[in-house]
Amino acid sequence: MTPEPHRPPLTWVVGGGGLLGQHVVTGLTGRAPLHLAPTVAWGRPEEARRVLADTARALVDAAGDRPWQVIWCAGAGVTGTSEAALEAEHSMMEATLEGLASPRPRGASERGAFFLASSAGAVYAGARPSPFHERSPVAPLGAYGVAKLRAEATVSHWSRQTGTPVAIGRIANLYGPGQNLSKAQGLISTLCAAHLDRRPAMIWVSLDTLRDYLFAPDCAALVLDLMDRLRAEASRPAHGPTTAPIVTKVIATQRAITIGAVIAELRRIFRRRPTIVLGASPTSSLQSRDLSLVSRVWPELDRRTLTTLPAGVAATLADLQRRQQRGEAAPASR
Repeated sequence: MTPEPHRPPLTWVVGGGGLLGQHVVTGLTGRAPLHLAPTVAWGRPEEARRVLADTARALVDAAGDRPWQVIWCAGAGVTGTSEAALEAEHSMMEATLEGLASPRPRGASERGAFFLASSAGAVYAGARPSPFHERSPVAPLGAYGVAKLRAEATVSHWSRQTGTPVAIGRIANLYGPGQNLSKAQGLISTLCAAHLDRRPAMIWVSLDTLRDYLFAPDCAALVLDLMDRLRAEASRPAHGPTTAPIVTKVIATQRAITIGAVIAELRRIFRRRPTIVLGASPTSSLQSRDLSLVSRVWPELDRRTLTTLPAGVAATLADLQRRQQRGEAAPASR
């Protein structure tokens, strides 16, 4: 792979309407051209697989002799999602990878790169001890975590087959503007929405549960820098078509806090105590008490100023207020 710093990669963000994807798209403004893709009918898996495979082939064709990259942020799965739904999501990713692999112009794999958004919480849910890093043993507690590890294995195998560099991001708990409130996740957005509606918020885990809350625009910026580093690494002479790098990186603030501390911070921002109802859920047993995270892979990428929790909460709250005033429904999860 020949480094082409003056030619930013043609980029396809799969799941550009979701929480991470929309901020990746914003982050690409002025940085790299976007490959405009047709709407994917995620609720119709057979049609979605066809569109994804066709779009993948079109991306490589459109790129020609310039670099290209796919940033996979799609997925509606959460803890508790059915195995059938997770299987359908996996088949869509496989269709995309197949489309990228065949047929391709000579040297296309050397010009390409692929990013997979995985979940640190899902893959380390049953692991010990914390904090968890890239070489920590994985221990999923449910079908969602198993599905994330399967996706990681699938893209890694595809990379070895095609010689295309791959980065896997094991991402902390994301929050921020654009979160889909219809998904059974997103503590900070859920608490902000409950505050605006003046209703209680349900919490299904203990208040001493430790989580790493990462502002979505910060995550998107780190993902794009990770992909730049991946392509630079792949351009080194040591790497060839059969030795493309496969890099797994934990993407987090690396500063976990308890849910109780989040509530205390929200009380200061809201200027009144959030109304909390503690409950029990069948998925509570799939949640780890301590999901503290650190990254030991390419740590220089983490040397950046991140958005503080108060600033991130304020931005999330303002976004929800704007959506509420416009009478908008929760955004699509893809």
